[in-house]
Amino acid sequence: MAAPGTRVRDTEAMIAGMSPVLDPVIYHFCTFADAAAAEALRGSAIASFAEAEGLSLILPEAAAKHHRVESGLPMQRITLNVYSALDGVGLTAAVAGALAEHGIACNMVAAYHHDHAFVPAADAPRAMVVLTELAGR
Repeated sequence: MAAPGTRVRDTEAMIAGMSPVLDPVIYHFCTFADAAAAEALRGSAIASFAEAEGLSLILPEAAAKHHRVESGLPMQRITLNVYSALDGVGLTAAVAGALAEHGIACNMVAAYHHDHAFVPAADAPRAMVVLTELAGR
């Protein structure tokens, strides 16, 4: 893995250096048309995104269950531990494409330091195999 702050732009280097790590926490993607309800849960979310239909939150399962807002599709996060540049090209496509080839759904979330692939929890072990093999090519 590149040193913190060292951004990788080269497609092959991003893929080779992604070192995927599976988060054991189960997450739910939830949406709220009611702004007050969303704000009450925002502090529990690991990510949020404002859409025309409402605020989407990614909530740990414990918080989702506590507030009775489970999505019905438990997801797990796979963090790609490469410091990919925000203008790097190809990492998301390679990850999503490799998972799609194996019939695994994937929701990519890019943050400042890392990209994160959210996959159905039932498929997470297979997804890790696919991504580890992709990085090793």
